[in-house]
Amino acid sequence: MAATGEIRGADVHEDTNGDGRDSGSDTSSRGVEQGDREFLSLERELTVLLRRARANQGEMAREVHPDLESAAYGLLVRLEECGRQRATELAGYIGVGKATMSRQLRALEQLGLVAREPDPADGRAWLVDLTEEGRTRVRRVREARRERYVTHFSDWDRREVSELARLLHQLNIGMEK
Repeated sequence: MAATGEIRGADVHEDTNGDGRDSGSDTSSRGVEQGDREFLSLERELTVLLRRARANQGEMAREVHPDLESAAYGLLVRLEECGRQRATELAGYIGVGKATMSRQLRALEQLGLVAREPDPADGRAWLVDLTEEGRTRVRRVREARRERYVTHFSDWDRREVSELARLLHQLNIGMEK
């Protein structure tokens, strides 16, 4: 992937024959059943989407703070949306272990973006929340990102955007199972 976020080579899905199929491949000759083509298309499109999302996450993390790790951006968004939480809840949501979460939280604390305090309900646990500085930075980046989405999807009907969000939510819920 180029530094500009441009996708090249195998990442590009070309539909040169206009019928929704990748004209560059004959999947039936490789033993793929007719009914599986939709799932191969899904896999291809998700791969492109996830590569772009990782690149965008890195950009957004750097916009919050130049020293912020890409993976920590999701933590900040979760805290901004849900408020203070236990570190173990964050680890479970993000899908990382306790050691990884502790390392990320230490780094975020050092950057002044989060603060930890003992959980009054359980003295062994910690509650994590955004600092005012962290909240301000995350909101600024999320607002700028929202404005970019409005621009990128300006030719879409709002119902299509809503449907895309609904389907992505359904996909995310399904992937948790």
